[in-house]
Amino acid sequence: MVKRYANLALVYAVIAMIFGVFYREFTKLNHFTGQTNLSVMHTHYFMLGMFFFLILMLVEKSFRFSDHGVGRILIVYQIGLNITGIGFLMRGLTQVWAAELSRGMDASISGIAGIGHILTGVCIVLLLLKIRKQAD
Repeated sequence: MVKRYANLALVYAVIAMIFGVFYREFTKLNHFTGQTNLSVMHTHYFMLGMFFFLILMLVEKSFRFSDHGVGRILIVYQIGLNITGIGFLMRGLTQVWAAELSRGMDASISGIAGIGHILTGVCIVLLLLKIRKQAD
């Protein structure tokens, strides 16, 4: 599992860098100088992707907490992280393009990001409970 966590950290580091370059170049190409949710994708993928799995790697070496249940939790965690990323991407693109959104579409984009945040949050709590149980 340690190697799997290291590999996932690497994957999310690359994704974070891609979104950082995308944010910079996309806003420059569109002559956009305001605030956009595209700017937070870079940090979300670094912190909730790369750093999260690096920390899990270290915790796994210390406590050996991973089992089949942890694998399922991490699948849902990654789904939640990427749903959040899709929500940020959709919101950021509409901000840069100054797209007029209906109230329903605006709420839908917020809802997508919110669902992703809920999934990641619940999974973090479940992982912490597993780690605490193993640490006893």
